[in-house]
Amino acid sequence: MSDTRRRVKVYTLNEDRQWDDRGTGHVSSTYVDRLKGMSLLVRAESDGSVLLESKISPNTAYQKQQDTLIVWSEAVNYDLALSFQEKAGCDEIWEKICQIQGKDPTVEVTQDLESEEERFEEMPETSHLVDLPPCELNKLEEIADLVTSVLSSPIRREKLALALMHEGYIKKLLQLFKVCEDLENTEGLHHLYEIIRGILFLNKAALFEVMFSDDCIMDVVGCLEYDPSLVQPKKHREFLTKTAKFKEVIPITDSELRQKIHQTYRVQYIQDIILPTPSVFEENFLSTLTSFIFFNKVEIVSMLQEDEKFLAEVFAQLTDEATDDEKRRELVNFFKEFCAFSQTLQPQNRDAFFKTLANLGILPALEIVMGMDDLQVRAAATDIFSYLVEFSPSMVREFVMQEAQQGDYKTEKTEFLSFFYKYCMHVLTAPLLANTTDEKPGKDAVVGTNKISPVCPDNFQTAQLLALILELLTFCVEHHTYHIKNYIMNRDLLRRVLVLMNSKHTFLALCALRFMRRIVGLKDEFYNRYIIKGNLFEPVINALLDNGTRYNLLNSAVIELFEFIRVEDIKSLTAHIVDNFSEVLESIEYVQTFKGLKSKYEQEKDRQSQRLSRYRRDARTLEDDEELWFNEDDDDEGEAVVPPIEKSKPEDDFSDNYGKFIEAKKAKESEDKENLPKRASGGAFKFTFAHSTVATNGTNSTNSKTTAASPAIPNSSSSKTINSAAIVTKAGLVGLVDYPDDEEEDEEEETASPRKRPRLGT
Repeated sequence: MSDTRRRVKVYTLNEDRQWDDRGTGHVSSTYVDRLKGMSLLVRAESDGSVLLESKISPNTAYQKQQDTLIVWSEAVNYDLALSFQEKAGCDEIWEKICQIQGKDPTVEVTQDLESEEERFEEMPETSHLVDLPPCELNKLEEIADLVTSVLSSPIRREKLALALMHEGYIKKLLQLFKVCEDLENTEGLHHLYEIIRGILFLNKAALFEVMFSDDCIMDVVGCLEYDPSLVQPKKHREFLTKTAKFKEVIPITDSELRQKIHQTYRVQYIQDIILPTPSVFEENFLSTLTSFIFFNKVEIVSMLQEDEKFLAEVFAQLTDEATDDEKRRELVNFFKEFCAFSQTLQPQNRDAFFKTLANLGILPALEIVMGMDDLQVRAAATDIFSYLVEFSPSMVREFVMQEAQQGDYKTEKTEFLSFFYKYCMHVLTAPLLANTTDEKPGKDAVVGTNKISPVCPDNFQTAQLLALILELLTFCVEHHTYHIKNYIMNRDLLRRVLVLMNSKHTFLALCALRFMRRIVGLKDEFYNRYIIKGNLFEPVINALLDNGTRYNLLNSAVIELFEFIRVEDIKSLTAHIVDNFSEVLESIEYVQTFKGLKSKYEQEKDRQSQRLSRYRRDARTLEDDEELWFNEDDDDEGEAVVPPIEKSKPEDDFSDNYGKFIEAKKAKESEDKENLPKRASGGAFKFTFAHSTVATNGTNSTNSKTTAASPAIPNSSSSKTINSAAIVTKAGLVGLVDYPDDEEEDEEEETASPRKRPRLGT
C-alpha cells in the first residue's frame, strides 16, 4: 500500500452537480466474483475498507482528463471520478481499461460509437454529422448551425466532440476569429460566438484541454465577447490582461503551478462572468467545466502545501514589521484565496492544511493584520479567521487566552467566556447600543399607540451589521446561559434589541424577534420576570398590529412565539399577556392562539379558586371536628384523651375512627384502673397530659395553654405519671399507647409545643 502511484481520491457527482469526496485509497484492476468481471477496486488507506467496486464495462465511456483524472458514468446522473496522485498510476489504470475495451491507450475518450448508437436508438441519417464542413469563412454559418443542432442529442454531441478533436479543428476556428476581427466581419464574429459557446456545451474535458491551453484560451474569450444579442461587444480580454493582473506575492518557481493558477482563474471567469446563465435544458451542459475547475483547485492547493519553503517565506514577510502595508495586503489576499481553495480538499487533507497554517503562525499574523486601518485587509483577515474558527474553535480560544495571560495557558470554556464578556462583549454590542434608543414607555402607555423610537440610521448597511450582531447574540443566549443572562439583564439589552422591531427592514425585525424567541424558548423564570417587569411584549404586539392583515414571515413568526407560550403552558407569561393585551388581541381570529391563551389563563384561575375554596372548607371542617370532639363528655373520671384530627378526613371518617377509639378504650378499662392518679395530701388528683395534634399548612391551634391539676405534695416520688398519646395512621385511629415518662420531659414538651386545653371528665 506504500506505492503512491496507485493512490487516488474517489469522487461522486451529487445532485447539485458538485463533486463529493468519498475518501482516499489505492486502486487496482482485478477480477471481482460478485461483479463477474474485471473491475476497478479502491480500498481505503485508513482501514482497508472498500471505497469503490466498479466493473469495467465494454460499453462504458471513460474519459482521461488532465493526465491524472479518469471520469465515467455508471448510470443516469451517477458520475464517478478517480483523481490520481501521480500521472504514472493514472496511465497504468487507463491502459487496463483500454485493454478490456479493446481501445488504443493514446485516446482520451473510450467510445464505441456503434454501441452508443444502438443504445440511444438513433436514426441512421445522423451519421453525416461526423463530417465537419471545411473550416472557412463562408462556412461559419453552416458550422454554427451544425453545433447548435446537436445539443439536444447525446449521441450527436459525442460524435461531434470526436470530430472536433481531429485535424486541430478548434485551432483552425480560432485562426478564423483573428481574421474576422482584422476584417471587422461582425457577422462572422457572431457565428463564431455561437460555435464556441456550443462547443463548451458539449461538456467534454478533452475539448476543454485544447480550448483552455495557454495559446488558445484568450482567443476563446475573444469569441465569447461577440454575443449577437449585445449592441457592443464586451471587453473581457482587456479586463483579464490589464485590469486583473496576476501578482506573485512570493515568486513561484514552479512553472506548472503558475500556469495552473492562470488557467483556473480564467476558466472560472468564463464560467461565472462570460457564459450566460444556462436554461433549464442547458443546466447539465457545463458539469464537466465545473469539474475541471474543481480538480484544478485541488491540484493547486496540494502543490502549494507541499512547497514548505514557499509558505514559510509568505509567513515571514506577513509578520515582518518591515513589510509595507501594500505588500501585506497582497499577502493577506493570497491567504484568503488559498483558504478558499482549501475547501475543495477532502476532510483529512483539509485538517492537515490548517494544522500547517497553525504551526507556521497564522493566528499571530492575523493579529497584526487586524490592527491595520485598511478595511479591505481587515475584511480578508476576518474571512481567514472564520475558516480557522470553523476548523478548530479550541485552538482560537487557547490563543486568545494566551494573549490575555501573557504566557502559556490551557483554557477552559468558562474561563474564556469570563474573559470574553469582560473585555470583548461591549465591543460586539456597541453598534447595537449606538443605533437604538434606551427610552422606556410610560406606565400608562396604550398598546398600538406608543411607538418605539425608530432605528437611527435605518439604512441597509447598518441593518446588515445589526443583523449579524443579533445572530451572534442569539447564539450566546443558547450556549452561554449564565454569562449572557447577566449581561442582558444588567444592561436591559432585550429592550434595546426590540427597538429593531420598528425597522423598515423586515429581515432585521425578524432577527430581533428571533432573539426574543430564543430567550422565551429557554422557559427560564428569571428571563420571564425580566420580560414581564419591562413590559417587553409590547413592541412585539405593536409590530403584529402594524403588520395588519398581511400574511408574511413576520406575522407567522410572531404568532409562533405566542403559540409556543400557549403549548408549553408558561403560566407567568400567559397571565401577563392576557392581563395586559387581551383587548387588542381579541380582534385576531384567523388563528386560535390568543383564544387559547385566554382559555389557559381562565382555567388556571379556576384551579386557583378551587384550591383556595378547598383550603377554606378544610379549615372550617377542622374547626367543626375539633368542636364536636371537645364537646363530648368522657365517662372515665380522671382520664383525658385528645384524639388527633386529620385535616383531609371528612366527618364520616372521623365518626368511624371515633367509634373504633371508644371500643379500644373500653377494652383497656381494667388496665387503666391500675394507673389512676394518686391522691395528694390536699385531697386533689394530680394529672399530667401529653397530646399530639396535627397542624396543616403552618396553622397551629390557638389558646392551647396546658395546665396541671392542683398542687402536688412535696414528697411526690411515689406518684406515678401517665403520659398518654393517641396514634393515627392513614388507615384511621389505632388506640392508645402509654409511655411512662418523667415530669421534666412533659414540661419540655408542654413548653415547646403548646396545645389546646382538653375538656376533663368529671
